[in-house]
Amino acid sequence: MEVVQVLHMNKGNGDTSYAKNSTVQRKIISFGKTIIEEALLELSSNYDIDSMGIADLGCSTGPNTLSVISQIMDMVRATSDHLRRRVPEFRLFFNDLYSNDFNSLFMLLPAFYKMLKEEKGIGLASSQCFISGVPGSFYGRLFPSNSLHFVYSFSSLHWLSQVPVGLESYAVKHLNKGKVYISKSSPQSVVNAYSSQFQADFSQFIKSRSQELVPGGRMVLSFLGRKSIDPTTEDGCYQWELLAEALMSLVKEGLIEEDKVASFNAPYYAPCAEELKVEILKEGSFIIDRLEAFEVDWDGGAVADTHNEQGKMMVGERVAKTIRAVVESMLESHFRLGQDTMDVLFIKFAEIVGNHLSKTRTKYINFVISLVRKASHINLEAQPTDVFLF
Repeated sequence: MEVVQVLHMNKGNGDTSYAKNSTVQRKIISFGKTIIEEALLELSSNYDIDSMGIADLGCSTGPNTLSVISQIMDMVRATSDHLRRRVPEFRLFFNDLYSNDFNSLFMLLPAFYKMLKEEKGIGLASSQCFISGVPGSFYGRLFPSNSLHFVYSFSSLHWLSQVPVGLESYAVKHLNKGKVYISKSSPQSVVNAYSSQFQADFSQFIKSRSQELVPGGRMVLSFLGRKSIDPTTEDGCYQWELLAEALMSLVKEGLIEEDKVASFNAPYYAPCAEELKVEILKEGSFIIDRLEAFEVDWDGGAVADTHNEQGKMMVGERVAKTIRAVVESMLESHFRLGQDTMDVLFIKFAEIVGNHLSKTRTKYINFVISLVRKASHINLEAQPTDVFLF
């Protein structure tokens, strides 16, 4: 599976689309709002910027994308007014992989421009707000040197650039049979392969951004991780464990070949805080300003009571739709499932999730990291050691 060509959130505005099933991601965005505001305040206070370059890496599509950039523009305007400075012009870049639904995103822009003019007093897009799409992998250079002031990425960096080496679908020996990600039953070689791939990818991400951000520029990253150094803990991998169970149930029904499950491994990794710190410090271009962890319900907290049959069914369906909107492109590419079989898979998955969450309210762990691009005058010793869990 070529991740760069295959991975995308479900397109359009249908019942299984990402635009209609991104409540969890919206919840995650809300956790990062205060941290973004602090980063922008520091940036705007320390530098008088005429033209601010802002990049959303892993922008996807749907209302969340423009909601975040609208909030960022509000924050910059408020800070500029407070400091009695002219509001900078905005150069806004939306990045995602080539198969992202950029068309649906850009179709939202006319209404967005109208809102900027009527509600925020920002004039024509051509004079104060420049928006561009930048397709490509963020695990490499995307922008010219020293062209960005602020970079943010939500719910994207847990995706790897590729399936870890040795676990590809064409590998001679399948090392992780019956599973689609790290599991308690996975051999150590599988754990090591995932860890190594994350280290290589995250290091390349940090290195690329260090060249694109101006000295003193800011970056806020938010993505799924885990509390424990043990990658097999439930908060880091259990959604994949339940998806593997659903896939194996279709194997028993003869709808999927068992070898297809054995050869599929998700290009995903939920790191712990220690792994993040190691790669950031090793690269050396950034100061860690804040590193915090938040717990997030699998359904975004929408279903309060999962102990009755109705609640169990509702939470299972909500989680299944959320996961389907994110992973269907990969499953479709690998398993070549028809629409009916895909529907059956996620009905099974919803049942399994509902049963699990009625007994144990497993939660995602989401990290939010605020980084400062080092400048020559900055104290290089200012590195926090604690992670605060909320």
